[in-house]
Amino acid sequence: MDKFAEIRVPIANDNPSIRRKESKCVKCGKCKDVCAKKIGVAGYWKYDSEDIVCINCGQCANVCPVDSITERDDTDILMQAINDKDKKVIFITSPAVRVSLGEMFGLPAGEFVAGKMVACLKKLGADYVFDVTFGADLTIMEEASEIIDRITNNKTLPQFTSCCPAWVKFVETFYPQYIPNLSSCKSPISMQASIIKSYFAMKENIDPKNIFLVAITPCVAKKFEIKRPELADMYGKNTDLVVTVREVSRLIKKQKINFKTIKESNFDSAFPTGSGAGVIFGASGGVMEAAIRTAYYLTTHENPPADLLNFKKLRGYTDVKTAEVILLNRKLKLCVVFGTARAREILSRLKARKIDMLEVMACPNGCVGGGGQPKQFNNDDAVIKRAQGLFKQDEIMKIKSSYENSVIKAVYDEFLISPLSDKAKKYLHTTYINRKTKIIK
Repeated sequence: MDKFAEIRVPIANDNPSIRRKESKCVKCGKCKDVCAKKIGVAGYWKYDSEDIVCINCGQCANVCPVDSITERDDTDILMQAINDKDKKVIFITSPAVRVSLGEMFGLPAGEFVAGKMVACLKKLGADYVFDVTFGADLTIMEEASEIIDRITNNKTLPQFTSCCPAWVKFVETFYPQYIPNLSSCKSPISMQASIIKSYFAMKENIDPKNIFLVAITPCVAKKFEIKRPELADMYGKNTDLVVTVREVSRLIKKQKINFKTIKESNFDSAFPTGSGAGVIFGASGGVMEAAIRTAYYLTTHENPPADLLNFKKLRGYTDVKTAEVILLNRKLKLCVVFGTARAREILSRLKARKIDMLEVMACPNGCVGGGGQPKQFNNDDAVIKRAQGLFKQDEIMKIKSSYENSVIKAVYDEFLISPLSDKAKKYLHTTYINRKTKIIK
């Protein structure tokens, strides 16, 4: 039992996401403050045993002024895999990484550094580097189809997004009665990992057991997510390792790779950059906007109008945003939230609000403020600029919506058949568990 539990957040020794170096802790209380006020976990459970409640978001690490709390570093495991000649090391990189990694090398927040990132990963020893915007597009094809199915067949509403593992664990722990509301879609990294170890491995004649798949993410909760038994298949874990922005930047520096001067490289062609909808996944409101673009097309067979390609009501650094859209001859009520403490307020009066779709991200402004991002103490401006960088990239991309992605079309034609097919459910969907315990208040 942590004798300082009244001051700080307790951290279990086996926490897969974060750790505490006791000698550095100054007992300032910042970790507990953010966990209580922004995340809504501290203060909502009784700490009377080693059964510690944590949703693995890592915001406590982001506010720790002395680096007593940090992400759990897995770079040694990564280098072991790279040095294993029998392994095909495949990196997949989340959208929010490309607008934050540069900060670790002195570049401005929000600067788009995808080319340099890919080049550095190749230099580290990657066999392939793929863009998770493909996984985001795949998620949207399934999630947009799911909301249409729920509406037309009078199934459980509202539908909650499921791409934030900290939010999913929050629901499982504190509000298990709403588990049926969670989309059954795996997160983008889990979907893409599943397709790489099945469809891609088959096409390239690679034994999936020899693939070591590494996700570069802004998120420490992904370190927990990949250990979920629900995401394992005949080859073991879909994703073998998660490494955060901070971890990969340290590794780049350790290997003496010059980030600023390295010549840019492109993602490998099997899964090139996806749509603008996939890119904006990394910012609060982006998942909802991406889903609406595709849901509009699937229900009207027309491309979405300009106002849905720049859905202003779902954008911006506001922790709760609402909007309405007409789909299936009905008014669809949308709600976007960041910060699970604010999500508590929404869930407490969910029935009265009559929401149809709810997007929640645990971290400030979504993945751009994730628990594995460069630390920017009390600097909302940096997080805002990262989000702006993603939306700016969406503006200049020709392919705006997930259904327009030609690689997505090919994967369905050649392998998955159609969204929500039995095969799609096998590879792209998951289940959840009730984590509520006697120590929850």
